Amino acid sequence: MTDDSAEGRKMRAATWFRSLRDQITTAFEALEDAGAPGPFADLAPGRFDVSPTSRTADDGSDAGGGIMSVMRGGRVFEKVGVNWSEVHGTLAPRAQKAMAARGVPGMEDDPRFWASGISLVAHMRNPHVPAVHMNTRMFWTPHAWWFGGGSDLNPCLEYAEDTAHFHACMQAACDAHEAGRYDRLKAWADEYFFIPHRGRARGVGGIFYDDLNTGDWEADFAFTQDVGRQFLPGFVPLVEKRRADPWTDADKDAQLIHRGLYAEYNLVYDRGTKFGLETGHDANAVLMSLPPEAKWY
Repeated sequence: MTDDSAEGRKMRAATWFRSLRDQITTAFEALEDAGAPGPFADLAPGRFDVSPTSRTADDGSDAGGGIMSVMRGGRVFEKVGVNWSEVHGTLAPRAQKAMAARGVPGMEDDPRFWASGISLVAHMRNPHVPAVHMNTRMFWTPHAWWFGGGSDLNPCLEYAEDTAHFHACMQAACDAHEAGRYDRLKAWADEYFFIPHRGRARGVGGIFYDDLNTGDWEADFAFTQDVGRQFLPGFVPLVEKRRADPWTDADKDAQLIHRGLYAEYNLVYDRGTKFGLETGHDANAVLMSLPPEAKWY
């Protein structure tokens, strides 16, 4: 029998996000096992370094944590992080004020929260293989709950057919639930992943959503699951297609410059980065999205 209590729903969401993390890390290690010809073909297949993370409340009590999984120096992935977390406690005044400004009911008087989710960023060896980001999450307060997330593609060398494939998978997740949802969430991603000081997007987009609460928890959770399920079909075929493409020094230079753009966005604008640091989560886990190497003009 399904437990529809708040605690039961929290457990279901957290368990799902963790299972998605397990599926993705297994798939990525399989890509490493398959390897790729080129200068890194003789490297041992990359493996995730898995470590627990923790969050401590202001009073010193346990406030949850998670699992940080980072692979560095692989044959296919230069650096990839797949993190899962389940945290709780009381929001710091700055985060509380930001939530209240977003219209979260009761936040002015009761800053307790619970959150769980998965966050992924992959930076690739081959400049022809796009970097990618994905996250899904559930957030709860005593007065409200919502889901958020999405995924976006960040190639330094763009291929129209790769972009079309990735977006088709994101659209499939949306179309299964509501006509027109994909168009709205694509436009939201285009707006959210825009870098004002550069006057450009950080990649070729995808979908993004936040504060999803239609009043039907099961429907919103099902949509969030479908977004997560579409990630591997949207990304893995691109890796398999491009990982053996030869590249030049100019291609690698373009990749490093694009990574600088990615780093700028994540440090200056990304809402998840700000929330993680402001709520006292493990800084290494929050900042795992940063590339191993980057370059600026």
